[in-house]
Amino acid sequence: MPISGSEFDFVRTLVRREAAIVLEPGKEYLVEARLLPLARAAGERDVPAYVARAMRDRAQHPKIVEALTTNETSWFRDSSPFQAFEQRMLPDILASRTDDRVLRVWSAACSSGQEAYTVAMVAHDRLAAAGWRLEITATDISEEMLARGRAGRYSQLEVNRGLPATHLVKHFQRVGADWQVSDQLRRCVRWSKLNLAAPFPPGPRYDVVFLRNVLIYFDTATKRDILQRTARTLRSDGWLLLGGAETTLGVDEAWERVVIGRSAAYRPQARIPAGR
Repeated sequence: MPISGSEFDFVRTLVRREAAIVLEPGKEYLVEARLLPLARAAGERDVPAYVARAMRDRAQHPKIVEALTTNETSWFRDSSPFQAFEQRMLPDILASRTDDRVLRVWSAACSSGQEAYTVAMVAHDRLAAAGWRLEITATDISEEMLARGRAGRYSQLEVNRGLPATHLVKHFQRVGADWQVSDQLRRCVRWSKLNLAAPFPPGPRYDVVFLRNVLIYFDTATKRDILQRTARTLRSDGWLLLGGAETTLGVDEAWERVVIGRSAAYRPQARIPAGR
């Protein structure tokens, strides 16, 4: 049985309130597909029955929000942002910084960790050779995705999605039918839960923030708020990378757009005072 209009409204209101994700009318099919496993696990006969239960049982709410969080990801996704990171951002930071020899990167909405580990593969050896340390903060709203990222273990199908064979051989070990990220790279990444629509916790200022393919799920006001708070997490000479379908233009004009090869990056136009 398909979900009713009132059931869909309950789910979309819940997800909007808890995660600021906008589910437009017409996305009923997505809600049904994502909630069906939860309904089965809860012993309910179908999705409408599960939603009715969730209306009475607040313990189901985090499960619904997590189920409706998009977890699409791959290694070196879109490739050009990582080329910009390697060929422009890293050299600029290494050349201009003499005091603090730590590169701090934030992978926001990191999903199951492919982006964070891609950054580590690109930067680790170059930084180590220059006497620098790499610190990556990987955050996501989904505890399940964070657990997968911490484990650093991926199926053959997952490593086939964009991971060059040279990196697979160098940075992974075979574990049964899966592939395990090396301990060296795993030590570079710290994982924590974060809702981008909520205030950010205190933390370091980052050199590079990967905020890719997530703003598209928010309305304009939420996008602007996230961008403004993200600016306050960046060093004054820091860089922001967005997804190919995302931009700060027309949303938050406090950013300078910089074209690097086939990619665009963003920098704060003026020094941003610390804060979240």
